Amino acid sequence: MKLDKMMMKSSVSAVALMALVVSSAQAFLSVGGNGNTHVTISGNAIMTKIYEVCKAVAKSEGREFEPTGSSVEELLRACMGTATGEVSGAKLLTALNQIYMQNGLVDRDFISSAPHHFNNEAFSEGHNLIIQGIAAVKANVHADNLQSAREILGRDFYSHSNWAELGYKSPYPNLIRPDLTIENTADHKMPTCSDCASGQCPNSLLPAILNGKFLTSGYMGLFSSVKPQGKCSHGGDADLSSTQNPRGGISKDESHSYNSDLHNTAVNLAANATLELLEDIRVVIGDKEYLRLMGIASSVVLAFVIDTTGSMVYDIVEAKRVAYNIIDSKKGTQDEPSEYILVPFNDPEFGPLIRTRDPDAMKSKISNLKANGGGDLPEMCLSALQLALVGAPSSSQIYVFTDAPAKDVGLQKTIISLIRSTKSTVSFFMTSTTRRRKRGITAEPRKNFQVYYDVALASGGQAIEVSKSSLSQATDIIVDTSTSVLVTILQRSRSLGHAESFPFLLDESVSNATVYITGNGLAYTLRSPSGLSQSSTVLNGILGTIHKVGNLERIQLNGNEKGLWHIDMTSTKPYSIKISSQSTITFIYDFVEEFKGPHPGYAVIDGHPPAGFPAKLLLTLTGEKGPEVLEVQEVSLVEVSGLTVSKGTTEKMTNGNILVTVTEVPEEFVVLLKGKDMASNSLFQRQTTTQRSQSKLTIKVMADGSMLPGQEFQLNFTVTTKGTGGVYTIRANNDKDFKMEHTSKLTLESGGSAQGKVSLTPPVDTVSGTDVTLTLEAEAPGETDSNFAVLRLSVVSKATDLTPPECKMFDVQGHCSSSSCSSSIWELYINITDGRGSGIESITVQQGSGTFTQNEVEDGGVTMVMGHYEALCCSPFVTLTSVDKVGNVGRCSFKIEISAGSALVSMTLLLWACLLASTLNLLCDTFSLK
Repeated sequence: MKLDKMMMKSSVSAVALMALVVSSAQAFLSVGGNGNTHVTISGNAIMTKIYEVCKAVAKSEGREFEPTGSSVEELLRACMGTATGEVSGAKLLTALNQIYMQNGLVDRDFISSAPHHFNNEAFSEGHNLIIQGIAAVKANVHADNLQSAREILGRDFYSHSNWAELGYKSPYPNLIRPDLTIENTADHKMPTCSDCASGQCPNSLLPAILNGKFLTSGYMGLFSSVKPQGKCSHGGDADLSSTQNPRGGISKDESHSYNSDLHNTAVNLAANATLELLEDIRVVIGDKEYLRLMGIASSVVLAFVIDTTGSMVYDIVEAKRVAYNIIDSKKGTQDEPSEYILVPFNDPEFGPLIRTRDPDAMKSKISNLKANGGGDLPEMCLSALQLALVGAPSSSQIYVFTDAPAKDVGLQKTIISLIRSTKSTVSFFMTSTTRRRKRGITAEPRKNFQVYYDVALASGGQAIEVSKSSLSQATDIIVDTSTSVLVTILQRSRSLGHAESFPFLLDESVSNATVYITGNGLAYTLRSPSGLSQSSTVLNGILGTIHKVGNLERIQLNGNEKGLWHIDMTSTKPYSIKISSQSTITFIYDFVEEFKGPHPGYAVIDGHPPAGFPAKLLLTLTGEKGPEVLEVQEVSLVEVSGLTVSKGTTEKMTNGNILVTVTEVPEEFVVLLKGKDMASNSLFQRQTTTQRSQSKLTIKVMADGSMLPGQEFQLNFTVTTKGTGGVYTIRANNDKDFKMEHTSKLTLESGGSAQGKVSLTPPVDTVSGTDVTLTLEAEAPGETDSNFAVLRLSVVSKATDLTPPECKMFDVQGHCSSSSCSSSIWELYINITDGRGSGIESITVQQGSGTFTQNEVEDGGVTMVMGHYEALCCSPFVTLTSVDKVGNVGRCSFKIEISAGSALVSMTLLLWACLLASTLNLLCDTFSLK
């Protein structure tokens, strides 16, 4: 979280492994370049706070916190405890990336918006955006919508304003306080800068501005050189106004010889403000929830989508058995699910989505499933799957149980768009039923379930068809994939088989390597690096054990011999191959596009990358010892269902990123990476599972702010095509079924663009913190091309309580001296109230080693907390943090002075900064007692 770019939704990728100390040589640039970036500045603060919270959690659990190195992976292992097994840094980096990625599109899509960058003295408007964002973060965290909370970021202040020139060394407190305004700003007609002909003046602010401590910011002229008379410019090549008197600029985005001190001050101000804001969020949600927000938690999510129609009795029993087995067998291990998701569906009902972190609650929910109704075929399977895709974290494994075709096949493109956006994997367990035969459904199973096969292939999952009586033999795949260190080595699919050999590498880090082959009439030979071979007819052989059930063959390899393996297929019928294992070595990636402007960088492409251009992606490796010991040797885009392999060129970027450029892009592809683990001198390969493709269409939509219950929320979107002109079809879908209207047709010329609108209206009783996922799809005439955009929007009620809790000290007792501090105590008595009446949610000892007890009493209709703090005199300082029910934070700090002699000479109590609106640890008032 950061103040140089705070509180906006957008997306840019650049995953970074951050040092824990803020560098003074950083630039306020966008993400992914070769210079230092916004990500670096905010990332340092984020990692510093993670380190601090991890240490506190470890201490509270009575264990040591001793990272074995400086990498994110080693920090993660120390934070979660080494007794829990292998830990992958991929989920943590993905979560952090959801925070960092917000910067790029603010710079690209809101390039001319003064409030988003605090340009043009737009302080009030920028302040409002920040306050809205803070409220949305807290509401989403309380509603357990962690991804939405991570995505609400953005804003420039310290690099664009003159706060540093005014001599301030601490962040501006009013900026993130909802009950305060931005004060002492320069009047619109007030001159602020002197002329700087060279454009390189260290400080061109007028003496009247400096002496009067007036706040101002530079004007940015992207399309015109016009600016108010006498006003400062932002500066830089992109700012046309910087050539007009007064020339130059006050931006501190980059460090130059003439502004390095001010630039460094701005960097430190932004970093410190970020730390204070993060601390406020930590206080509101607690240490363990804070770590979950930052992606530090057991990363396995158990997600079931289950058909509950009458014929599903045995399937539901098996789903229960598998869920119970995972819950019970993995309790206390690293693979204990951090969250459980269940979405039932019938006909015509589907949902609701049930989400819990309590394993016993999950057992109760799934045990309550009953098979009944649903006499007509097909069922609402894809509607239920949609709920699971938007409710589960990114990169989740989702398992669907059904015995019927999908009634809602019109959602297929929406489902695939969500899969590509979330990178989640969906596997189907499809069982035969007499109900299909009675209803005249064709006996050819693959034809009935083709949509499931297509969705599974697009996500990298499995489509498994078995009889009801043998379902229990197929569900081992769920246990296999319920691990936090699951990686895919290889995946391929063939609609028409022929003799073909598939090579794959197993490295020193892998364990439990398993081959899954789905299809009928399979024939193949498995070959090891040492030259040993095993035919598919040998179920218990020298290389592995083959389990056959339905259309699935599961091969558990013996010993995981390291090196290059082969599967030689001879089958002529359709089949798919997937090879998975457990390993801490993996990578995360995003397709990106480069943009120019005042803050150039790379922005994440949520939909398909544009056709006709080289594909660019930013990726980061992760492993047990960090990326420093991992070497990228080859990155390719590979057809899962074809033979094309397009190799890319790689370029090392800052913060551990690697930019990959691929000139020839296959029609549909996944990413294949080959590299070397230099620690073990072992070659490895990893593959993504989500299939992607290029498109001549682009669809872009920008969301500015949150929705209010009962009020219409409008968004504009733009569709651009490099393909055929004509009438394009627009589809919109939201997972909460909010009232929605949208442009359904757009007429485009080749090379042209057109704008449409979509509006959503949350019901008036929508709970604050509710998030809604909006999927927009644009399709070319004749269904020859399509693209999509996925947005997460938040519903946040308008805040009426902006005042933090108040604390008043009414007594202090104790006799403290330095000679007997370990054997004497001091006591503090305080009253804490919430003036606006939302009530006190929690009071914690933020600093201090004493004990705090409290009692609630009614005083004139207002609930008051009477608190008592007691500590040894050797611990003379305490900070109490109180949070009200809407997330306002107040802090009270006290210090008792200890006399130097054996008798008490004096006792002083300092009360610092009792009142904090929502974010800042600010020193306000000082009181003393003699």
